[in-house]
Amino acid sequence: MAHYRTPDPKREHFRRYLEKAGVVDSLTSVLVSLYEQPDKPSNALEFVKQHLNSGGQAITDTEALQQEVIDLRQRCAQLADENKDLKSRLQRYEPEDGATAD
Repeated sequence: MAHYRTPDPKREHFRRYLEKAGVVDSLTSVLVSLYEQPDKPSNALEFVKQHLNSGGQAITDTEALQQEVIDLRQRCAQLADENKDLKSRLQRYEPEDGATAD
């Protein structure tokens, strides 16, 4: 004979929290995706991690974007230095009182 357990209030609260946060739907979606894979990956945990990471964005995409941010920051610093140099060179050719020469 099966024993019926009354739901633990803490457990029910936590379950509702996970459902409200979308965790249950995300996990279900990833597990369904794994189930539907014709060739099962050798590492199921890695599959789940990759598909849960940033809304399904691949780790390699994240690394590529991080590298792009680093490159763009370096380029921005180079352009700021070049801008500073050009401004100082321009100041040598402009009159001090701001009037243009005729």
